[in-house]
Amino acid sequence: MLWLLFFLVTVIRAELCQPDAENAFKVRLSIRTALGDKAYVWDTNEEYLFRAMVAFSMRKVPNRETTEISHVLLCNVTQRVSFWFVVTDPSKNHTLPANEVQSAIRMNRNRINNVFFLNDQTLEFLKIPSTLAPPMDPSVPIWIIIFGVIFCIVIVATTLLILSGIRQRRRENKGSSEVDDIEDKLENMDTITNSTRCDSLDMKGGHINDVFMTEDERLTPL
Repeated sequence: MLWLLFFLVTVIRAELCQPDAENAFKVRLSIRTALGDKAYVWDTNEEYLFRAMVAFSMRKVPNRETTEISHVLLCNVTQRVSFWFVVTDPSKNHTLPANEVQSAIRMNRNRINNVFFLNDQTLEFLKIPSTLAPPMDPSVPIWIIIFGVIFCIVIVATTLLILSGIRQRRRENKGSSEVDDIEDKLENMDTITNSTRCDSLDMKGGHINDVFMTEDERLTPL
């Protein structure tokens, strides 16, 4: 009698978990691709862990807190590690709605991935879209980061203004010194020219121009 009951339960479960059955989901794993030489073998222990993670996720859904590992059924497991699974409600002998299962998986997708050392690309729930990882809270408050950026900009701008002022003063000082040098050179050239002209006029052949001599100077030799 017990054997017959067990057989009936097995048949019912087999009917509930079938490829493309209502509320069934296909899973495909790429363990070798993700882990390379460190890849592990997918066996019944890994299947048990997967069922436990699905049951854990379902218990997070309202009114599904009593979900057990035995309520998660796997079928059509292949060596390339793909299979189908459903979550059942033993009290009514039917599978739970796909939207509830999908919601539970999406809420706990990262935790499921981490358990198997995989990600959304190597642990694929084909009918469940991937979800982005929740944004990480920065360890430093945002306002401190903004203040630091603004402070750095002010410091850089002030430094550039100071350097620009120093360069401008150097250029002005250099220009004024060059003008002074040119003026000094011109004055020296004028002095030399004037002295040359005077010497040429005074010493030219030792002659005295009588036109510019006074009457006393003319009579003195006599």
